[in-house]
Amino acid sequence: MLPKKIQDRLARKRRVRAKVQGTAVRPRMTVYRSLTQISVQLIDDTVGKTLVFASTKEAKVKSDIEGAKQLGELIAKKAKDAKVQDVVFDRNGYKYHGRIKAVADAAREGGLTF
Repeated sequence: MLPKKIQDRLARKRRVRAKVQGTAVRPRMTVYRSLTQISVQLIDDTVGKTLVFASTKEAKVKSDIEGAKQLGELIAKKAKDAKVQDVVFDRNGYKYHGRIKAVADAAREGGLTF
């Protein structure tokens, strides 16, 4: 049995995923946040394939707000290299504040359109 905090996040995740669908033209940008790392993927849900991936481990930054900003810039750069400009944002059941918001804002500044 999972702790209530995790059960609640997974329930929020299911609600978000029911509304958010990624395509080849407009992939889903999903963010995962753990205690030590943050990772971001651009996913084409029609074929179930990850197009672009970046993490704080790869960027060699801490998992704080400053690191999240750098991660957002990195994912925007990688998305441009993969010829992706428009994405659908999937906050993955997390509240839209702090590190999640920092990743999203930095990705927007880097050129991605939500």
